[in-house]
Amino acid sequence: MQKLPGHEPKRFMPRFPEFKAVDLDCKHCIDRYLKKYPPSICEFAFSNMFVWKPYDFPKVTTINNNLCVLLEPFNQPAFFYAPIGDHKIRDTIDKMLSFTPLVSRVPEYIAEKFKNDPQYRVEQVRDHFDYVYLAKDLIELEGKKYDGKRNHIRRFKKNHSYEYRRLQPNDFDACLKVFDHWAKGKTLIKVSGIVQRSVLETTFANFEALGLAGGGIFIGGKLQAFTVGTRLNPQTAVIHFETANPDYKGLSQVVNQEFVINEWSKMKYINREQDLGIPGLRKAKLSYHPHHLVNKYTISR
Repeated sequence: MQKLPGHEPKRFMPRFPEFKAVDLDCKHCIDRYLKKYPPSICEFAFSNMFVWKPYDFPKVTTINNNLCVLLEPFNQPAFFYAPIGDHKIRDTIDKMLSFTPLVSRVPEYIAEKFKNDPQYRVEQVRDHFDYVYLAKDLIELEGKKYDGKRNHIRRFKKNHSYEYRRLQPNDFDACLKVFDHWAKGKTLIKVSGIVQRSVLETTFANFEALGLAGGGIFIGGKLQAFTVGTRLNPQTAVIHFETANPDYKGLSQVVNQEFVINEWSKMKYINREQDLGIPGLRKAKLSYHPHHLVNKYTISR
């Protein structure tokens, strides 16, 4: 078993090739790694690893005292995330590639170490890039580039009285109803829709244990939009989910802004995750004018 970086309390993680399935018992251990090596990539948040368990079936191990996460999705070959740590990275990647054909979600500073080595194939994956915004921009929406967002919000406020509230456990069923209503109007693949709802159910069932924050927009006392996020690193919050009743024009812009105002105004950056190559999602994320994108790569042989 591999001792964690740092001091007491003593906790241990398995050493490769032994693995442990990601569960709440892992949170303290994984969070200690993430505190020592603050991530910029959204998938490295423990909450993301945990809530996507029904799809990714993540397991953890350590290689050279680096935290390594193995994913075994039901519809693709197993792969590792990039190692979390700074010990013998080349040897760690080699051991990963001896076990799976691919290391994914590789940050640029690691990819650069392998780009010019003909033993490795390094590929940039645009569909995985995270969109990162200045929290100040999402709060103030200043300037001509945000005219459309401000107009949507202005029209919504003119037509509707609403209240922003921090999500409570008794709101979670209403959140799922909002998601179901939203999904009816989307061309979701059946399996994709089932997975997304299962992920939300897992999120709400473990909300407090995962250290999540959530906000909702209530119209006439009824929840019509919700959003969920957490702290990714000392400067950045990450938004995992955001869903609004499509019957209310401008509601998605309102919940986006209100969540940052009320929960994340002290953060410098807001990571709104990736677009997965979905054209409409890419257009929506670009329309908020990200401060920067977090480049991600794969490494294979």
